[in-house]
Amino acid sequence: MAKIINGLRLKRMSLLRSFIFICCMTLIAVLAVIVLEFQWAENIRQRNDAHSISNGWILPSLIALVMLTVAVGIVLMASLYYRWKLRKPLDLLMKASEKISANDLGFRISYDSKDEMGELCRVFEIMRGQLEKNYHSLWRSVEERKQLNAIFAHDLRTPLSVLKGNSEFLSAYLPQRKISEEKLLDVIQTMGVHIERLEKYTEAMGSIQKLEDMPVSSHPIETDQLIALLHESGRQIIGNSGKSFNTSVAADANSIAVDVHLVLQVFENIAANAARFAFGHVSIHYCVNKGKLSITVSEDGTGFTEAGLRKAMLPFYRGEVSDADEHHGMGLYICKILCEKHEGSLQIDNGPDGGGQVTASFLNGVDK
Repeated sequence: MAKIINGLRLKRMSLLRSFIFICCMTLIAVLAVIVLEFQWAENIRQRNDAHSISNGWILPSLIALVMLTVAVGIVLMASLYYRWKLRKPLDLLMKASEKISANDLGFRISYDSKDEMGELCRVFEIMRGQLEKNYHSLWRSVEERKQLNAIFAHDLRTPLSVLKGNSEFLSAYLPQRKISEEKLLDVIQTMGVHIERLEKYTEAMGSIQKLEDMPVSSHPIETDQLIALLHESGRQIIGNSGKSFNTSVAADANSIAVDVHLVLQVFENIAANAARFAFGHVSIHYCVNKGKLSITVSEDGTGFTEAGLRKAMLPFYRGEVSDADEHHGMGLYICKILCEKHEGSLQIDNGPDGGGQVTASFLNGVDK
């Protein structure tokens, strides 16, 4: 029977068509059994025709037997329908629901039926995948926030210690007038510098929160037009620094859907970094491939150190540079956040000929 059902491709039928088909099959089987029961009753009646009194039990027995056959047919029909169309997908969905309730998203739902239950399982698998993706994204965001807070607290220690020491110094010696005016001005100036540092740290933390909450709005744009915008920004940033640069393009599509303002912000950050550390030349490569935009900016400087490769995308990291830039060591970290919001990534490396190399990628068609 199972081979017959599979041969008829019951899994490819909708639930309604499958129900009608099983009903018809069951009805044919029930009618065949009822016909046999009528023949059986007729044979008994003919054999006992001379004993008409003893034949009184045949009709009630036949009616009871027919009703029993119909009831068995209904139960059999429901059992077959449940077994072949509902049991497996419901079991899969039940186990999947239990795993999701236990925060276990590392599983897959696979059910190859073409009916509504198969579609439900596919939709459930899409939902599970999105939940897993969101969970990992949330976990990564929480870990990055912890790391950011730890770095922020660490970097706050120095200015706070300086302010505390100067405050205690002034409290101890200012009432006794044991501080010269020159020393007093020097202490006040030092405190002002560190207060400004605290203000910049606070502004940086606020800007990160704004970036994380910023929506991504993608719109289609011609590839040539986007590259022209990027090229003009690069010419102004790198050209104003007195460095030369060249560009190359590889594109398999005439248009792409991206958030132009976000892409420009990331590009301008990495272009400014490249111009800052280059000895004299910057190379930019634009690539549009399989719905993804990638921008690689390389420079001929000393490149990243081993520590830089590990830490360059951490917040407040400035490497060996003593003077903080306008992002207070936040440039690549901000670029990383923006790329990930656009379902892309930021990668740093050293080029084959030396010098730093930063690649920012953005997925086509993201709209959040």
